[in-house]
Amino acid sequence: MEQPMVSVIMGVYNQWDGQILRDAVNSILNQTFRDFEFIIWDDGSCPEAAENVQALGGLDQRIIIAGREENRGLAFSLNECIRLAKGKYIARMDADDFSMPCRLERQVDFLESHPEYGWCGTSAELFDENGVWGLRPMPEIPQMADYFRYSPYIHPSVMFRRELFDQERGYLDTQETLRCEDYEIFMSLVGRGQKGYNLQESLFRYRETRESYRKRKIHYRINEAKTRYRSYKKLGILFPAGWFYALRPVAACVIPPQILEMIKRTEGKFRKKGIWDGQANTEGREYPAASLAVQSHTGAEPASFAGIGKIHSPAERTV
Repeated sequence: MEQPMVSVIMGVYNQWDGQILRDAVNSILNQTFRDFEFIIWDDGSCPEAAENVQALGGLDQRIIIAGREENRGLAFSLNECIRLAKGKYIARMDADDFSMPCRLERQVDFLESHPEYGWCGTSAELFDENGVWGLRPMPEIPQMADYFRYSPYIHPSVMFRRELFDQERGYLDTQETLRCEDYEIFMSLVGRGQKGYNLQESLFRYRETRESYRKRKIHYRINEAKTRYRSYKKLGILFPAGWFYALRPVAACVIPPQILEMIKRTEGKFRKKGIWDGQANTEGREYPAASLAVQSHTGAEPASFAGIGKIHSPAERTV
């Protein structure tokens, strides 16, 4: 096919439920924006699950199936997809999520008319096998302080400008960034002087249970803590508050829930006085009156305090 405007990229590993996979893929194929290619990378799935991926090739001529027998992880898969991509923009997608029909159209329109932004994500609905159970509004224009508390972008909802990956490396493919590739790439891009934006419409459905983060393995939490530490240090925001947030993923695993709740309440009191983030730049920020519990796609601990960024969202239940 001729050079498309958008390359949608998706890594798949052992997605056993063929219907969930097809639903995710069809949500892209049914977009109102049609000028795209869809690159799906099979990251060493077992034969049974690999059959589900191969079957997708016959759904649409815009689908490109690639992969390898060895499992290398999401960062490797996405880098390989980017290497194959021909589009001006690169849009992420995950194998168990769902994109609303106008998602790509809205993101292309925004990036075409706002050259100052390198990427844009969206807010999202949270859903599981029982349907939609909550909302995840994201800060419209994330500030540095937002990176302390959680990754301020829902990774599989994001569309990037291709040149971001042409100019610099792609995703950092190391053992220490497993399950936190998204947090690292956004911090790296910010460190290069790039900036992103979140469309305030919920143009994405992110599959997540209410207990997802609590069930996360300790070594992935340690990876996240290391990634946070290195990123904060490079950006010069490790002191005074960066240390606390770097250790937070591990603390959530070893500190009793009652103590964690007390810490969060104390944190909220200090934040209202404007002294918690220390040197973090919050000038000109707008904070919602009500506290929001927003959990990042990377699994960062929910932040049940006010001040996650400027948010415009429908008057619906937030989680």
